[in-house]
Amino acid sequence: MRPVPHGQSSGVPPQEPLNTSTRLAFDRTRLAHDRTMLAWVRTATSLITFGFSFYKFFELDVKSARQSLIGPREFALIMISIGLFSLLMATIHHRRERTTLKEMDAEVPRSQAAALAGLIAVLGILVFAAVLFGF
Repeated sequence: MRPVPHGQSSGVPPQEPLNTSTRLAFDRTRLAHDRTMLAWVRTATSLITFGFSFYKFFELDVKSARQSLIGPREFALIMISIGLFSLLMATIHHRRERTTLKEMDAEVPRSQAAALAGLIAVLGILVFAAVLFGF
């Protein structure tokens, strides 16, 4: 049975509040999803910063480096892309799980982990552009 928002009537009796043990289990599940999202944010941040650092570290040595298939710039772009892609996939999964939880209980609070993921994604896109255009 789907919960009915306050102030609306659907002809179905209102959902009973969850008992204490069920509420605590529900909160543990929600927080576990947030912790998983934060782990993905941490991983994506590491990939993005490692890629950018690698690019900047070897930027000085590019002129003396021999031509190869993949240089520091290409490696950095690959690392940053992997970080952004992993963040995108984690966000999609997190959103799907939060939607499932909201179907069980309409009073699920907003995820601060998802907000942080959005900020890191903006950072990653800026870093990607900086490496791509050689800033």
